[in-house]
Amino acid sequence: MSTPPHASGHEGPHALRPLLDTVLEALDTGARARGGPLPTGGPEAVAARVRKAVGDVLPDRGDPHAVRTLVHTFAETSADPAHPLCAAHLHCPPLAVAAAADLAACALNPSMDSWDQAPGASELERLVAAALAREIHATGTPDALVTTGGTESNQLALLLAREAQGGSVRLVCGANAHHSLPRAAWLLGLPDPVVVPAPGGTLDPRALDDALTRLSGPLLVAATAGTTDAGLIDPLPEIAAHCAARGARLHVDAAYGGGLLFSDRHRTLLNGLDAADTVTLDLHKLGWQPVAAGLLAVRDSRDLTPLRQRADYLNADDDTDAGLPDLLGRSLRTTRRPDVLKIAVTLKTLGRGGLGALVDQVCSHARQFAALVDEHPAFELHAPPVISTVLFRPTGAADPTVAAVRRALLTDGSAVLGRARLDGRLWLKATLLNPATGPDDLAALLHLAAASRATLVEGHTPR
Repeated sequence: MSTPPHASGHEGPHALRPLLDTVLEALDTGARARGGPLPTGGPEAVAARVRKAVGDVLPDRGDPHAVRTLVHTFAETSADPAHPLCAAHLHCPPLAVAAAADLAACALNPSMDSWDQAPGASELERLVAAALAREIHATGTPDALVTTGGTESNQLALLLAREAQGGSVRLVCGANAHHSLPRAAWLLGLPDPVVVPAPGGTLDPRALDDALTRLSGPLLVAATAGTTDAGLIDPLPEIAAHCAARGARLHVDAAYGGGLLFSDRHRTLLNGLDAADTVTLDLHKLGWQPVAAGLLAVRDSRDLTPLRQRADYLNADDDTDAGLPDLLGRSLRTTRRPDVLKIAVTLKTLGRGGLGALVDQVCSHARQFAALVDEHPAFELHAPPVISTVLFRPTGAADPTVAAVRRALLTDGSAVLGRARLDGRLWLKATLLNPATGPDDLAALLHLAAASRATLVEGHTPR
């Protein structure tokens, strides 16, 4: 048996070209076989299709058609975030230019743990991280680390806060905070977080000030700019003022809302963000990147000092003294892929204006969809959207019915809506991250939800 070709090297592009044709064709045939935003039949039916396609996972003899078969099945059994009726989660349709750039990262396979494995990628990451950090913190010595997303960024923020404050810190966060924050406190062995009320879905600044007044010791306040349930933004200027007055460190989880920075129209929603010591940002949300594309920005680059490590085979002292960049302090991970390439290509290709236009489009779609809900007699709107998330529910329906409406849509594969519990009730959630969504798509999404509710409750489907 001859050695299979590699993706890089002089022959790599020639070996990849026919495989890419196969993959692209399989993506197309798989999407056509799926038909809608989600495969039909629910978990058991989907699992059966996958099992049939895979067969023997590790056969004695290889299958030359495995790429075509498995990519087709992968596409057929995937949720397609580019489908206008796929609107459940902060799961964006990645831009083609970003996915194409990511292929180069896969083919060349730099590892971002030493300069000799990633010479150009290490400089590219430095440039992009610094530029994005300056979008948040225009003064001081800002910097940013590339992460796998909000969970890693939030964990890093707590770690850096602990180290900056002498090895001990207590997290103070709203009841609306992302679950990764209390989990990070647990992972780091920190005290149980102090949870502040968040009436209406945003952190109460008066309750925060009361908590800061009665607490002692180093404190880290975590605010949210773009909650996962409703896309709400905490009152950042007031929170920042209370932190400054009480000597508390401030972290803002802007994994969702951070993309508003690209929009001249919407960036004022993030006023106060620059007061944060650390900020979480995810570009695989309002940045339209393939997963993963997260960052943690710091206002003071000295906060990153505790991450520095020495491993002679990666960053020996004499090598760094001779000018080889030290990459180990850029992450808690060792081996990591160059996710920065797709980000850099997207920023350069679209520019601030192009990205800002995409942000404006999805925010506009959310307002349009909210207006449709508000005008529809069969639905109740929770509140006007802040970013691109709309919460709504069938009028007069009990929570089990709301949940059943969503599951029925998932099972038949016709639409993908999320769920959120707010104000003591269960809501359907439409997270609109597809800039190409049109008015007819929004109307179709609402019609399908109405039809599902009618089928479940009344036993008929409306015309």
